[in-house]
Amino acid sequence: MPNHKSCEKRVKTSEERRLRNRTMTSQLRTGMRELRSMTDKDAAATKLREVNSILDRAAAAHIVHPRNADRHKSRLARFVQKLGEAAN
Repeated sequence: MPNHKSCEKRVKTSEERRLRNRTMTSQLRTGMRELRSMTDKDAAATKLREVNSILDRAAAAHIVHPRNADRHKSRLARFVQKLGEAAN
């Protein structure tokens, strides 16, 4: 139990942030996993826009480091590009 009034608030806000971060991280990981499993380039390109948006929001909220988000976006974009090449 916290001994100070400010510590009570920190416990409460920390829990709220933890749940928010956990939700965002889960959405991010699920989106990236779904994108990696796609084989259709058009559907993957649409999903890439969604995942990029989630990555940008996660980086803005400091859930992931901005350079980490940029690296994932780059690698996923390369993955989607190669989907088109594999079909040819």
